[in-house]
Amino acid sequence: MCGIVGIFSHRPVAGELYDSLIHLQHRGQDAAGIMTYDRRMHKEKGLGMVQDIFTEDNMGLLSGNIGVGHTRYPTHGGFGHGEIQPFWTEVPYGIAMAHNGNLVNYQELAREITKKEKRYLNTTSDTETILHLFADALSKNSVAESEEQFFEQICQAVQQVFHRASGSYSTVSIIVGKGMVVFRDPHGIRPLSMGKRKNPDGTDDYIFASETTMFYALDYTLIGNVSPGEVIYISSDGRKFNCILQKKKFTPCVFEYVYFSRPDNMMNDVSVYRARLRMGQNLANCWKKRYPEILPDVVIPAPATSNTAALSLAHKLGVRYTEGLYKNPFIGRTFIMPGQERRKKSVKYKLVPQEIEIRDKNVMIVDDSIVRGNTCKEIVKMVRDFGAKKVYFTVACPPVKLPCFYGVDMPTKLELIASQMNEKEIQEFIGADILLYQEIDDLVEAVTRKGEHHIDRPCMACLDGWYVTGDVDDEKMQLMEKQRNLERSQLT
Repeated sequence: MCGIVGIFSHRPVAGELYDSLIHLQHRGQDAAGIMTYDRRMHKEKGLGMVQDIFTEDNMGLLSGNIGVGHTRYPTHGGFGHGEIQPFWTEVPYGIAMAHNGNLVNYQELAREITKKEKRYLNTTSDTETILHLFADALSKNSVAESEEQFFEQICQAVQQVFHRASGSYSTVSIIVGKGMVVFRDPHGIRPLSMGKRKNPDGTDDYIFASETTMFYALDYTLIGNVSPGEVIYISSDGRKFNCILQKKKFTPCVFEYVYFSRPDNMMNDVSVYRARLRMGQNLANCWKKRYPEILPDVVIPAPATSNTAALSLAHKLGVRYTEGLYKNPFIGRTFIMPGQERRKKSVKYKLVPQEIEIRDKNVMIVDDSIVRGNTCKEIVKMVRDFGAKKVYFTVACPPVKLPCFYGVDMPTKLELIASQMNEKEIQEFIGADILLYQEIDDLVEAVTRKGEHHIDRPCMACLDGWYVTGDVDDEKMQLMEKQRNLERSQLT
């Protein structure tokens, strides 16, 4: 899971790209990069947080009115400086690309590119593979005499990507001397929103981003999403071309709504905030059916992603909502931290219980999900240490049982507690008096209840084992598990 942004403007874009990456920081804390174009490409990237990478000096070098940016949370590839996006190729024209997603068939494509096509890959990132597929297909076209002809060539090149690449991918790219190209995989697994800003002279600026959270601050208006299987081209003179090349079952990632996205984001025409409110409502209804005689004294979210669901759950139960766990805002998101030990160590640094809200009370904790089980175990222990009489643990997401191969960092079954234990065993492991998970049907209903979203069904492979690309079997799972473990061993 990463954050991407592309801006086509009639004014310098470096500052707006920086602001956008700040808004997307929660989607990746490992690294960030920006590339802009002004007769030639300018780039700046580094490891760490956005505010630490970009300075007044290096931002001044990023000239141009068109650019792309990326915040990295690695699900594939190494962790070095060379793996930081955006990536760049000189042939043809010169293309810079940033990508959010994950390819299921990366290993096969990498072998084809290096062995059969005799091309060199500089990294182990699947983004470079997508860039190669697109650039190679585009290079085989003749010189276009018009923007319309060039867009036809772009469509042909993206069709080749769709034909060869399996998995999730939303991309933003710059083509030297031509303009901006964005496209989204035919299932629309990873998000990509589109905004427009009208200038006083009548021209239009465009922004494409993983989330809409920066649109208001930058004076952009949300005009929709890049549709599944769609390619959009903004020519250097500001004309917009678009075409839906493939139309398949629309299956956006459900975990975006549960955890990754900011609550103020409008994703695929669904309010993330309202979806999480509905998750809390549905979870409360389930609690009342299962335990009609039991009510907690307080409802406490495991901050901060679960705050919204906890608020509506408390309201539905008629129980006081309180922020009994204070979150240190300067500690990163533990779920996306590389390495289990760093995640476990950071929990106590991140969360501090407020004793006055906990002591001598029956406490219901609401969390967004249970992935590895270590964080919720520490939270239950904290609450008990601060005097809770009973601890009920409720979860806005069903049990995460299987690896995700579409961009979320849970690639091995052994890491997933729900793949190793049943719910009773998990309850005992985390030390809760009651454990209640959301039902899958209730989660889907919460996401799809409102909005003209055209979602056929969310991608929930990590919950129900249905991989939308249809090419994930036990052998593939083992290969990707082995690769991910190798990459993690290199990190440590």
